[in-house]
Amino acid sequence: MEDGRLWQWGVFRSILAILQWWGFNVTVIIINKWIFQKLDFKFPLSVSCVHFIFSSIGAYLVIKVLKLKPLIVVDPEDRWKRIFPMSFVFCINIVLGNVSLRYIPVSFMQTIKSFTPATTVVLQWLVWRKYFDWRIWASLVPIVGGILLTSVTELSFNMLGFCAALFGCLATSTKTILAESLLHGYKFDSINTVYYMAPFATMILGVPALLLEGNGVIDWFQTHPSPWAALIIILSSGVLAFCLNFSIFYVIHSTTAVTFNVAGNLKVAVAVLISWLIFRNPISGLNAVGCGITLVGCTFYGYVRHMLSQQPPGTPRTPRTPRNRMELLPLVNNDKLDDKV
Repeated sequence: MEDGRLWQWGVFRSILAILQWWGFNVTVIIINKWIFQKLDFKFPLSVSCVHFIFSSIGAYLVIKVLKLKPLIVVDPEDRWKRIFPMSFVFCINIVLGNVSLRYIPVSFMQTIKSFTPATTVVLQWLVWRKYFDWRIWASLVPIVGGILLTSVTELSFNMLGFCAALFGCLATSTKTILAESLLHGYKFDSINTVYYMAPFATMILGVPALLLEGNGVIDWFQTHPSPWAALIIILSSGVLAFCLNFSIFYVIHSTTAVTFNVAGNLKVAVAVLISWLIFRNPISGLNAVGCGITLVGCTFYGYVRHMLSQQPPGTPRTPRTPRNRMELLPLVNNDKLDDKV
């Protein structure tokens, strides 16, 4: 009886964790698109900077003030040698995501983002000569095919937005690959990751945002019919961006890897549906089919990875990650931290 109640509580906790993760993730995406499209705030660098500032403040409050999560201590030297390069890639990743949201629909951007597993595998194979089981390669076929079909049938296609989203995938893959080599020896969770990286990202992006968009932001504020109400929405997106990071920490500790993978792909479908209901961007039948094929491919990729990871010792599989430069093989899976904003 007690075991049954514990199981029911575990299921309820997992569902609650997934729903709040979905809620924050989809809300951040939608509100960012609303800022660019409805508020006519065409400044992705400034929006990204707001996110980094609020994430820095939120992580500090959670770790230092509320003490909800213990601080992982990092040597001052490692902060510049390890954390700073990661923060630079992290910054590029978020900026490219916001740039893509400015120019292309949420549905198209989310579908292209699903291309990340393919870029991660290909980069590690090309640069680090890492071996992958043939089933991993097979699982990438529907992802690539779905992306191609979605791209050629996208009715609101924009080359700049498409390139930003595609290079955003490369930035995410690079961040995943660098994490294994640069952060070796530190067991970061999503909150500690934001605690160290967000201040660096703010410092990196602050000056370019001020120089490139400062005058435009001032002009927008002076000409917008409701600048203070719009400003509240922009600042609230920063608060929600941090809440998203905290929700990732919660869902990681409440679900299994398989559940997280399936929920992540369903989250994309939910984001696509809600964005279409709000913004009514045209979606053709073939475009929807391409998106569906991509999500099925991502689910299959996650299943194959999990299946290979469960093989008993001695079974031929993707080799471990060595520790010397000659055979450096960064970890493929860091998907649970890829939604950070």
